[in-house]
Parts: sequence; C-alpha cells; structure tokens
Amino acid sequence: MNPADAAGPAGAGTARPVAVTVVGIGADGWAGIPEASRTALLDAEVLIGGPRQLDLLPPECPGERISWPSPLRPAVPGLLAAHAGRRIAVLASGDPMFYGIGRALTEVLGAGAVRVLPHPSSVSYACARLGWPLEDVEVVTLVGRPAARLAAALHEGRRLLVLSADATTPGEVAALLRDRGFGPSRMRVLEQLGGPRERITAEDTADTWSQPPGDPLNLIAVACRRAPDAPRLGAVPGLPDAAYAHDGQLTKRHVRAATLAVLAPAPGELLWDIGGGSGSIAVEWMRTHPSCRAVTVERDPVRAERIGRNAERLGVPGLRVVTGAAPAVLAELPAPDAVFIGGGLTAPGLLDACWEALPGGGRLVANTVTLESEALLTDAYRRLGGELTKLAVAHAVPVGGFTGWRQAMPVTQWAVEKTLDSLPGADR
Repeated sequence: MNPADAAGPAGAGTARPVAVTVVGIGADGWAGIPEASRTALLDAEVLIGGPRQLDLLPPECPGERISWPSPLRPAVPGLLAAHAGRRIAVLASGDPMFYGIGRALTEVLGAGAVRVLPHPSSVSYACARLGWPLEDVEVVTLVGRPAARLAAALHEGRRLLVLSADATTPGEVAALLRDRGFGPSRMRVLEQLGGPRERITAEDTADTWSQPPGDPLNLIAVACRRAPDAPRLGAVPGLPDAAYAHDGQLTKRHVRAATLAVLAPAPGELLWDIGGGSGSIAVEWMRTHPSCRAVTVERDPVRAERIGRNAERLGVPGLRVVTGAAPAVLAELPAPDAVFIGGGLTAPGLLDACWEALPGGGRLVANTVTLESEALLTDAYRRLGGELTKLAVAHAVPVGGFTGWRQAMPVTQWAVEKTLDSLPGADR
C-alpha cells in the first residue's frame, strides 16, 4: 500500500494521518535537537537517513535503521511503500524544507501526511557566524548540480552562500570565480556548523585561494567583487554581444532586450527557442530566474555545441539543446509557456506547429530580417492579432574625421499571446 493512499479521497473532510515524521538534525547531533524531535525518533519503528545522520543517533533509538539508496529521489516512493503502516522517521540535515528531503516527501505523500520538525539550517548558522542578514544573502546549491550554475549569481557587491557537494567544492568555486572575472571576491569556508568540530577558515580571495580540501560538510561564503577588466553582466536581459561566442548568428543586444521584454519570462516557465544560433535568447530567459527553463532547437551541430558552451559560461548549464530541424523535433518536447522563433520561419508548418503547442496564455514571438519571412508574419498578424513591430538600431561610427550613424538591418517582430478565445472550439 502506498502511504499516500491512507489519506483517503480529496475533500473527505477528515484529517490526513501522518505517514512520516521528518526530523532535522545538525552537526551537534542528539544533543542539539529539541525534546519533540527526540520523542519522535525514540518512538519510530523505522529510521531512514544518510549514514552520517544515522550515526548521530544514540543506541536508545530502537527503530530499524535504513540508509537511503543512491540515487535517492527515485527510491522514495518504493521505500515508503515498503514500510507503510509502521511509524517512520526520516532524518534530514538542518531544515528539511530547505534544499532537503522534506520537499520530496511532501510531493510524494502530500503535505498533510508529513510532519516536519526542523532544525536551524546551515545557512542560518552561517549568517549568524558572519553577521550577514539572512534576507540579504543569495543561496546557491551545488549539491548534485554543476558548479557553472553559480555564474548566474555573480554580481558586484552580492553576498552568496554556496552549499557544497563535498570537500572539493571550495576549490571548484574559487576556480570558477577566477575564470568568470570575479577573482577579487572574498571567500570563507564554514565546516560542521553548530557542531563540536565547527571550523571557519580565514578569509581569502579566489585569486589567491590555496586552502586544501577540508571537511565535506561545508558551505562557502562569497562576497562578490568583480575584477576591473571583467565585463559587466547585468541581471536584466541585454548582455553585451561580447559575452557570447558566435559565428554571426546572434540576436544583437538591443533587439534581444526588446525580445525578452515581450516574451515576459516568469518563474518556472518553459521557453522553446527555435533556431537557437548562439542561444542568447534561451540563456537570458533562464538568467531571469533560477526556476526558468528553456529548450533551444538548432539544426547545425557546431552551433548547437557552441550554445551549450555559452550556457555553461553564463551560468545556466541546465539549458537543454536539441540538435535537429523544426518542426520535426517539436513533437518530442514538453509543452512550452512561450516560444521564440529566431530562424527557420519559412520551414513548412513551423509557425502553425508552434502556435498549436502553446496553451492559453502562452506567448509567441518571432523575429526576422527577410522579406519572405516578414510576409509570413504579416499574414499571421492578420489572422491571429498581436503586435507587429519594426525594430531599427543604429550605431555611431567614424565617417572620415566626423561621426555618423550606421544602420543595422531592421528586424520585424511579431508578438502575440494565445488568449482563451483563440483556442480551438472557442467562439470567435
């Protein structure tokens, strides 16, 4: 029986029985947890956790001890089902609902079936030790995630707390900071916070970092400082064109900023970037919020590989790159919240396929510089509405001993939202 089944039908009007109690535990072990958490652990018939966490419990806890298998997340439903009907306590480091196992358990069982007894998180301990207000700190986890994702959080003057995967993470972070132009950033490593073996390293810069690997249970405090010669990469769309490796297939900075404005990314949304080129639209969509996702479709393998490198360098290594031709590959992709078409508009059926894939409220934006594609966008504008815009940018350049304007190729942009009355079957 799945423990979630014990909750009964939704809306039955009865309280859902607790299937699992999740207990936060710190580096101080049994001595540092409150009475309610001790009672739950002493009463449990099954104790589930990592080996390090289980070793912190005294012999007085009689429950059967089970270590999480690896990979952990796929094993959660089966392991809970195998012990359904027994009193289960799950151990978590610090606060179970802060990058902890609490999220997985509530997603499997429902919040009403999980009782959470938190402990101060390592982030709370770190802020207390450093004198950093918690609300002014950005937390980036590298547990099970590539170090490259830290790059998106690097801004002058920001304070970061980086959750480490192991003892080698501080060295990786220092190397990344140097590579991304943040070598002057100040770093400290905080180990075993709250426990008897707590240790905080002396402050040093990423440029001069030479600390050997220490305790694997650590986090890294970073006070960001940008090197004087490093490019400034802001938090809003419109990064400098020089931030991207490209072969000329790049949505230029000012047009890119205007395009992201009408795409209007929101947290958690998924973008299709068709005809990725250098990947700039997808990269900057994902940089707007850590939960934003994107898939870029590029038929040229060399460009597809370059998109991946741009994404990693600019802090969004989770960008999915699909090498293939649209619309043929689109059927295999998850449904988008927004679509950008930057190339391939004349491919038969592409525009219609993208429109059909959008849900109500989804946005479609297409840019072109050719008359043939402009004709397609003009026809779509007549049929579906939206906004048709001509974007023209000129740059000042030397003209002999004077200065004049050099006009870039104008870009025709069609932007439209799929409203409820435009869905199939709706009255028009």
